[in-house]
Amino acid sequence: MRHLLLLLTLSISASIGAHESKSWKPDCGDGTYINPIVHADYSDPDVVAVDGDYWMTASSFQCTPGLPILHSRDLVNWEIVNHALPRLAPEEFYATPRHGKGVWAPSMRYHNGTYYIYWGDPDHGIFMVETRDPRGQWSEPLLVEPGRGLIDPCPLWDADGRAYLVHAWAGSRAGFNSVLTMREMTPDGRRLVGNPVIVWDGNDGTNHTVEGPKLYRRDGKYFILCPAGGVAQGWQLALRADSPWGPYEARRVLSQGATDINGPHQGALIDTPQGESWFLHFQDKGLWGRVLHLNPVKWTDGWPVMGNNGSPVPRHRKPSTSTPSQPVNPAESDDFAGGRPGLQWQWQANYEPTFGMPVTDGRMRLYSHYLDSAANLWSVPNILLQKFPAPGFTATARVTIGAKEPGNESGLVVMGLDYGRIAVTRSARPDLFTIALVTCRDADQGTLETRSRPVTIKATRNYDAGALPNSELDLWLRLHVTPDGLCTLSYSTNGKKYIQIGTPFMARQGKWVGAKTGFYSITAPGTQRGWIDLHNFEVTK
Repeated sequence: MRHLLLLLTLSISASIGAHESKSWKPDCGDGTYINPIVHADYSDPDVVAVDGDYWMTASSFQCTPGLPILHSRDLVNWEIVNHALPRLAPEEFYATPRHGKGVWAPSMRYHNGTYYIYWGDPDHGIFMVETRDPRGQWSEPLLVEPGRGLIDPCPLWDADGRAYLVHAWAGSRAGFNSVLTMREMTPDGRRLVGNPVIVWDGNDGTNHTVEGPKLYRRDGKYFILCPAGGVAQGWQLALRADSPWGPYEARRVLSQGATDINGPHQGALIDTPQGESWFLHFQDKGLWGRVLHLNPVKWTDGWPVMGNNGSPVPRHRKPSTSTPSQPVNPAESDDFAGGRPGLQWQWQANYEPTFGMPVTDGRMRLYSHYLDSAANLWSVPNILLQKFPAPGFTATARVTIGAKEPGNESGLVVMGLDYGRIAVTRSARPDLFTIALVTCRDADQGTLETRSRPVTIKATRNYDAGALPNSELDLWLRLHVTPDGLCTLSYSTNGKKYIQIGTPFMARQGKWVGAKTGFYSITAPGTQRGWIDLHNFEVTK
């Protein structure tokens, strides 16, 4: 199974060229950049710098493949090149969607020629994967420390050969939070030793909701960078001590100030080969998710001063680099080369072949999931989704929908706590399909969907396929999203004239993630599966 998923995801990374977005361009082309540098939901980012290359990962929660690997040469232009985690463990737990669970706040480190990623799964413990090549295959996930509530781990290999790991606690599992715990770690990074010590307590009336620590050593001092105050309204702290065990003194080093950049949250401190320091972090933008910002860092009296004297910058000169970079962005458009989805796509649970497979002629086929008529899409594992890429965009997909039985249904979806989808359903007559807008509010609560009045359209082809004839419909499906998140779905039979279906609806974020868009296929239990073949997906402004 792991080999099959690697074929579907990791093996295509080498064939993907640099992607320049048509919807979001942070590189101004004049030596400056604008924030956000990535206007997509890569929350809790961490970055390592190795020989002029920058490698980043981010939270992926229950989605697979997980732990995206992004690469940059200048900290502004990023492309997605791999995933470190094809499948989540435990396998049986993540066979179904576990929204908001899974990979929380990973840290990425480079030590003695090896790249490491540690993350906390709040229900199972602290995991680790490693590799010699970030673009290649990563190791199977290792459970470094089992337990509930252990989150946001970050290791440090010290100059004397000893190793440490700091982490936070999830109040929803542990019953307490706002504290940071230090543990010693074996030098191979594979297990924790000794008992935990609380090195910072945010229950002081000032710095509540302390989490997401990143551990560094600089100029003989130990630093923990961590956010406090909550995701949307919080700020960044720098903690400093003479020993990894503390005691730590604290300073607030980045906060919203007079800007409109709320709650600058956890991220990565990066020292470049040119001797500059930068801080890459996220900002929570509601339905758009947790987007990425880059701020300069100056050191004053041994403390980091971020942004413009502690406030985030909207625009700044780019980091100095010895290798000029071309504008690139995390992929969004996709021609499904070789029938395989690009690295921007994720499933809602661990992949199974019945979710879908490449077709040798260059299509990606997504098969129907058996769904009871009383349910909604929240529990469907094989929805193929990608992040919203910009504050306002248009996505157009060319698809072929196949159906063998009445009720086989496929289409394009905007997924979140609320969702909307264009539903293309085979009717009782094999030569007819219906098209409707289906919406759902508070999907996580199991609420029922609402369906607009359908329109009827003739099938493109009908085949004699034995006992059950096969009906096919060639369509173009389009999503238009305004800068305030209002979504309109439409369809076309020729790729030129589009017909709106239903009324516009507002996108809404998911569980700890921004809104996403992609494809689904469902059918009633006991029927033959239908499918949707994906030919291409183009995103424009």
